[in-house]
Amino acid sequence: MTSQITSAITSIFTTIRSGWIRRLTGATALMLAVMLMAIGVGTSTLPAQQPQAPQMSDTSLAPGGGFLLTIFLKHDESKTLDQINAQLKAQGFYKAFPPDGTQVISWYVMMGIGQVVTLRVPAERLRDVNRAIEQTAWGGYRTEFYATYDYKSVGEEAHAKALAQ
Repeated sequence: MTSQITSAITSIFTTIRSGWIRRLTGATALMLAVMLMAIGVGTSTLPAQQPQAPQMSDTSLAPGGGFLLTIFLKHDESKTLDQINAQLKAQGFYKAFPPDGTQVISWYVMMGIGQVVTLRVPAERLRDVNRAIEQTAWGGYRTEFYATYDYKSVGEEAHAKALAQ
């Protein structure tokens, strides 16, 4: 790196002495040389600075390598709510879901959709969650699954920084 800078300075002064730039005064030529060197060094082989990824909290992980899983339980709109609830009861939905070993992080009703449940699931319990849904929720709900992570603290921090600027 130091040899690159020395070479750049030598090249710039040689250009100043031998070319059209020689008509410039010493101070102006020196200023131009420093600016050209800064531009050259700034665009040379310096490694690009990578943006820092936001620091995530460990709240997205469960002990033993788990993860957050969000499940959309979409209402079957061809049925009334009473019919859906009767089917879920007959199939044992609330006995089987959520399965043992998982933790409910949130469980909301989303109007026009149905229910949205986020579970903390140890990796070895994923099959249990899937089977509970397949055996007891289908028919009352159409389902969608999404791997999820907690972004709240990162989003709030980004918002606070943006407001501070």
